[in-house]
This record gives sequence, C-alpha cells and structure tokens, in this order.
Amino acid sequence: MTELLDRAVQTARALSSEMQDEIARMVLAYAGRDDAVIALTPDEEADLIEAQAERARGDFATEAEVEAVLSKYRL
Repeated sequence: MTELLDRAVQTARALSSEMQDEIARMVLAYAGRDDAVIALTPDEEADLIEAQAERARGDFATEAEVEAVLSKYRL
C-alpha cells in the first residue's frame, strides 16, 4: 500500500460507518470489483425486482410519457 493510500485509510477510520461504507463502495467500483457492494433496502429491492419484470415484459414508457416527464422538469 502506498503512503498516500495508507493516510487515506487512516483518515477514513475516523468517519462514520456509513461514510466508510460509501468510500469502500467507490474504491471497489473504481477497482472493477463492484459486484454486489450496494446494499438495498427491502423497498429498493422490491422496486428493482418489479423494474426487472417490467423490462422482461417489454413494458417501457411510451414516447409521450417520456416527453411528459421531460416537459414537467424542463429537461
């Protein structure tokens, strides 16, 4: 480990566990080892499962629905 990385780890030790986990996720993602490092809440997991089912069914937003959202937020 380089001296700079060692200093960064020492500094991170003083942070909250939530912040440490966020840093760990970023490092793992940057290193290409980001599989399954994001912890989902039960609600988020249910939303993801539903979104995957919608995708499998081909249930996507229509062009009009997308345009309505973009217009609403002026994107």
